[in-house]
Amino acid sequence: MVDRFLEHLAYEQRASPLTVQAYRRDLGQFAQYLRQACAVDGLAQADGRAVRAWMMALMEGGVGARTVNRKLSALRAFYRFARTVGALDRDPTALITPPKTPKRLPEFVPERSMAQLFDQLTWPEGFTGLRDKLVMELLYGTGMRLAELTGLTPSSLDLARGTVRVLGKRNKERIIPLAAPLVQLLQVYLPARAALGPATGSALFLNTDGNPLPRRTVQSLVKHYLSAVTTQDKRSPHVLRHTFATHLLNHGADLNAVKELLGHANLAATQVYTHNTIEKLKQAHRQAHPRGGPEEPSHL
Repeated sequence: MVDRFLEHLAYEQRASPLTVQAYRRDLGQFAQYLRQACAVDGLAQADGRAVRAWMMALMEGGVGARTVNRKLSALRAFYRFARTVGALDRDPTALITPPKTPKRLPEFVPERSMAQLFDQLTWPEGFTGLRDKLVMELLYGTGMRLAELTGLTPSSLDLARGTVRVLGKRNKERIIPLAAPLVQLLQVYLPARAALGPATGSALFLNTDGNPLPRRTVQSLVKHYLSAVTTQDKRSPHVLRHTFATHLLNHGADLNAVKELLGHANLAATQVYTHNTIEKLKQAHRQAHPRGGPEEPSHL
């Protein structure tokens, strides 16, 4: 039943390979817990008490509420599918209340730090430095996800029009404009990429041996270069996505336009970035208004 559900997820729901992989892992972990802690063989035998006990065990083991909620979502999706196809007549997750998660604003890199990265940092010589700079410029300049970046091919680019076509979640395509400096950098990079030789793969970003640049390598190089300009804890490709959205809104971009650029399914997912811009406005008010003051106003 699990394999059938994952096939449904991949081919009918058009979930990304990473989502399918995560759901497979979560369902496998729950099945293992059922065998070891409940002496239950198979997901079909689980009840609500077992689901709650698993969630409690995860949190007592240090797993955060957000991760537990994601695992619970995997169980909900599986049991909903099992009921739909008639394999089960009950859903053990139906009465489960997910743990509360603290509200967390997206972390982003300040504009001055990004300017320092691109204007002052010395990049490595040769193909590696050119590729690394392009990776950073593209992530910050388009807000695309890591999986979208590694999925790019040269045919994704339309340099004449200054656009890039990306394949987002659920295989939904979108077109993102490229700034003139990014187009110029791509015009330099593409010949250097082709010069690697006839073994060059189809991926846009390659290692010097012509093989596609792995996800982990992209994550490592982003962390490496951001470490040169910021000491914040989170230094990942997704932080550059947050940075892209926040900087656009700080400069007056329309929220709906940012939604389309990010490939969000609904506006609520994009509105989280407005909290950062509101905080910036509050800070400017406190610093510049004659009665702004350093402290938050008291409620009388």
